[in-house]
Amino acid sequence: MSNEVLLVSKKNLTDMKRYYTTCLKSSTPPGAFFAAKKGAVNVTGYNSGKVLFQGADSEKEAAIWKSKASIVPPKKKESSASSLNTPLPKDFSSWSVIGSDEVGTGSYFGPLTVVAAYADHSQLALLKELGVRDSKDMKDPEIIRVAKDLITFLPHSLLNVMPEKYNTIQPTMTQGKMKAILHNQALGHVIEKISPQKPDGILIDQFELPATYFKHINDQPKQIKESVYFQTKGEGHHLAVAAASIIARYAFLKGLDELSAKAGFKIPSGAGSNIDLVAAKLLKQGGIPLLRNYAKLHFANTEKAKKISGLR
Repeated sequence: MSNEVLLVSKKNLTDMKRYYTTCLKSSTPPGAFFAAKKGAVNVTGYNSGKVLFQGADSEKEAAIWKSKASIVPPKKKESSASSLNTPLPKDFSSWSVIGSDEVGTGSYFGPLTVVAAYADHSQLALLKELGVRDSKDMKDPEIIRVAKDLITFLPHSLLNVMPEKYNTIQPTMTQGKMKAILHNQALGHVIEKISPQKPDGILIDQFELPATYFKHINDQPKQIKESVYFQTKGEGHHLAVAAASIIARYAFLKGLDELSAKAGFKIPSGAGSNIDLVAAKLLKQGGIPLLRNYAKLHFANTEKAKKISGLR
């Protein structure tokens, strides 16, 4: 039986119990705050904040809450088998590398954006001079300025899945699989762009176990597997990932601007309580058919917005 474990706050634990009200079990195991069965998935929330999802669709059900939680990794049997990262060769940071990263996975509104970018070793000094570094240490105006420079010369592939398309795809696959497929496609596009030149290596900003990633892309017609490495905080290991992250953030912000122009008011990023109010406003204007054009509907924010708008 597959399972997923998340760690949530007491408030979110209460919200989850409320969400599963119609499918709560009559009894709970020791230490549990609630127990529910939704379809083929058993959901047990413990007083400690841990929430266990068990069943064939556990990954899909847990994905609803991941933006509000921390992921509890599975217990390690052998560190080498379950490590999230793959060791990088010596001097990897000076290699010619294709790096890939994604933005928007934790934001209720806006697109899911994946970018792969190639940084030749001869360009690394230039990238530093332009200000390329971890985008989390950069404010949006600087990200926009640097990204506009990068896209003029850096070989890259940008895949922007806007909410309407995202909501069409998401019921058929988990967000993890969606991201893996997008990374694989973006990497393939860049490899084609720089051909016959080949990168010394490929670095994916790690978002799941390498084995899971390759499982997610095993049904794709073209699978990029040669010299692929995975690292959490990949921006700190090679400027190619940092550049990809900057371009991705820029594209994500442009996506929000497009949605704001369409709505006639600001569409914010994130998934906090302020987001629920904006979602409720859209629901009142046009219901779910309108909201699906702006938001990732499987997030818990949708149910909260329904309550606020009185549509539930």
